[in-house]
Amino acid sequence: MHKLVLLRHGQTTYNKDKRFCGWTDVDLTQQGVNEAHEAGRLLKSTGFLFDVVHTNMLKRCIETTWIVLKEMDLEWIPVQKYWRLNERHYGALQSRYHEEVAKEVGEEQVFLWRRSFDNPPPMLSEDDARFPGNDPRYANVPRNLLPKGESLKMTLERVKPYIENDLYPAIRDNKKVLLVASHNSLRALAKALKNISDEDLPKFTIPTGKPYVFELDDELNLVNDYYLEDK
Repeated sequence: MHKLVLLRHGQTTYNKDKRFCGWTDVDLTQQGVNEAHEAGRLLKSTGFLFDVVHTNMLKRCIETTWIVLKEMDLEWIPVQKYWRLNERHYGALQSRYHEEVAKEVGEEQVFLWRRSFDNPPPMLSEDDARFPGNDPRYANVPRNLLPKGESLKMTLERVKPYIENDLYPAIRDNKKVLLVASHNSLRALAKALKNISDEDLPKFTIPTGKPYVFELDDELNLVNDYYLEDK
């Protein structure tokens, strides 16, 4: 039996302010810092150990990773960063307030953009400062692969090569993986592991800072999944 632990980063300033975040690099709030500490303490107290952390290129996830590993006395294990694990790119919505956008297009459309499977946001142009091709951290990623905006379906397509080429080989190699990422990249991953239907996906959310355990058999089929709780 293999155990994979997913962890959404702690609360961010944009979570608190109800803004579209996407690939915008924002800080954890104090609550988010506290959530990360608590996640680390909980993982340690329940006997989890890890060989490697997989995370993305966004500082909210990287900072959450550092805090968790410090709490677990595991600062020495490798941390591997994958741009494909970045949050869903919200295109021209990035940095805007949900309420502001809802006044323009309605609450229903905002809900679809945030939660549905196949509703992409308005796209960015490549000369927009928010386009990842203008960020030096993605200089080694082919420009045509970098999103100008994504639906969750498009995010899943972006995450799939990571699942097949990086995550599954690590698990088959009996590596104990902690995967710290963003809400929609984790929702896309959970959809793949749990076979969540497109219709049920809008109701599926993952809270910040709460370890989510997946138990997989040797063929990497899902056996059980649950949130880790204090004993």
